[in-house]
Amino acid sequence: MPIGRVKWFDPDKGFGFVTNPGDDDVFVGTQVLPDGVEELHQGQKIEYEFAAGRKGPQVLRITDIQETGRPRRRPPHKYKPDQLQSMIQDLMTLLEGHVQPSLQAGRYPGRKESRQVAEVLRAVARELDA
Repeated sequence: MPIGRVKWFDPDKGFGFVTNPGDDDVFVGTQVLPDGVEELHQGQKIEYEFAAGRKGPQVLRITDIQETGRPRRRPPHKYKPDQLQSMIQDLMTLLEGHVQPSLQAGRYPGRKESRQVAEVLRAVARELDA
């Protein structure tokens, strides 16, 4: 039985792929996970049996899971809530005072201004997503 590493696994989608030494990657679905195991983690080693399926090789049974992979932790928030609130307030002022008037006049804001706004938008989005 081959031993492979989990390339990726998405529990929401219900599947992922495992490396197969010297061959194509192997499909692994949640239905073949052992009892009590709900997901696999990237880099985790597993021993498995597989067979050729219609769309390529797929895992039939997992015989051993080595607990070397760790679940990814969400990064901690970079800003405190009051700092983020201030950033959002400044962003709204910037959008209403500079970006919106340009768009209403039928043109895009300047390149420099657009980059600054996009940078602040990305920072806020990353913080909200963390």
